[in-house]
Amino acid sequence: MRALVQTVSRASVRVDDTVTGEITDGLLVLVGVTHDDTPATAAELARKTYELRILDGDRSASDAGAPLLVVSQFTLYGDARKGRRPTWNAAAPAEVAEPLVTAYVEALRARGATVETGRFRAHMLVESVNVGPRTILLEL
Repeated sequence: MRALVQTVSRASVRVDDTVTGEITDGLLVLVGVTHDDTPATAAELARKTYELRILDGDRSASDAGAPLLVVSQFTLYGDARKGRRPTWNAAAPAEVAEPLVTAYVEALRARGATVETGRFRAHMLVESVNVGPRTILLEL
């Protein structure tokens, strides 16, 4: 699994003109799943994300009580090394990825995190105002 973590002053996701998730002063997390990921991988990535010291004052979302907006993002496994058109072969199919993104969100909530989400398999409009900007790629 991969998570692209960004500090944001605000972020939101819209699907069909409806806000499905919205946060202020927290982390926008784009999550991608590959073929050999497991629920254990999702739980470990959730732990790393929640404890990542990326916020002001060398604090984590866990330390600060900062909310997270989690958005599934299969394109994190895109590969454009062979030309201009990326392949998505490393991205897990939706039937595999969706339960693992859900497991990731549930693992964050089990740690006490406030989590908002996008909608899996939907065309989402994601808006964010980055702080810093600070962006970290976590990978397991």
